[in-house]
Amino acid sequence: MPTLRQLDYLVAIADTRHFRRAAEHTNTTQSTLSSQLKALEERLGLELVERSSTRVVVTPCGEEIVAIARRMLRDAQTIREIAKTRLKGLSGVLRAGVPPTIGPSLLPRAIPLLRRNFPQLQLHVREEPPFDLAMALENGGYDIIIMILPVASDALVSLPLFDEPLLLAMASDHPLASKTPLVSADLADHDILTLKKGHHLHSTVEHLCQRTGAILRDDYEGTSLDTLREMVARGIGAAFLPMLYTRTRLAADARITLRELADFPLARTIGMCWRRSTPQSQHFQSIAEVMMAAVSEILPETQHGQASCLPFKQSA
Repeated sequence: MPTLRQLDYLVAIADTRHFRRAAEHTNTTQSTLSSQLKALEERLGLELVERSSTRVVVTPCGEEIVAIARRMLRDAQTIREIAKTRLKGLSGVLRAGVPPTIGPSLLPRAIPLLRRNFPQLQLHVREEPPFDLAMALENGGYDIIIMILPVASDALVSLPLFDEPLLLAMASDHPLASKTPLVSADLADHDILTLKKGHHLHSTVEHLCQRTGAILRDDYEGTSLDTLREMVARGIGAAFLPMLYTRTRLAADARITLRELADFPLARTIGMCWRRSTPQSQHFQSIAEVMMAAVSEILPETQHGQASCLPFKQSA
């Protein structure tokens, strides 16, 4: 039978399509990975990967085995989690994934609280595009993820953490900066900036622009919230920014004015997700409570731990 290590190497190659990156991902050498893959192919009597000087291609038969390998590796991880949970409680390494629009604002407050409440826990965090996070969690790449809800997967459990308003950020001399009250109709014919496609924020702002007649500037798409902030400050356009970000990164920036739409307040629900099959659900709920406490320090006025509907249906 194949070993779990060999299956881990095969899945890494399927994910990266590159031997060196697969070796780095699995913390081994390229020669070890290559020899173990060859041994797996010889044991099975099948070619799983086509090798060339320019690319790596998983064969059709290899793809079938990769799908089975993913399930076996998830099951093996569940066995380890059960043993760890029974013996130690919440301890060891916790692999968390976060989107770049949440992590830098939330984690500096949350990590100290987590360390204080769970001193035996080692938190390993990685930022990843939001639409990749749920799949990576399902495939065992993470133990938990922080995400914009809803997440459409029966394999995952989602727990709402807090509702986060989106505020319109504009240069302090922008024509709408002193408009009171500011309503959605006022956005007509004004330039709106947002993150590039692949972020939930893009689809939300795109829907708003279609509804109000605002102009979505696809020639000035930001790669991060910090990039959007600088473009806004330079007068290129206005942008909707998450309140958690504005509280932690814009509090002292006099170049920018923040406003809420009086007739159409925007918000998004941030939640924590984990696999339904994990034996650590109770522990993860405790982690979620700490996350909510961290948010309360920054946004005491927001609702915490309650599900709510987004103003727009998010596109996948």
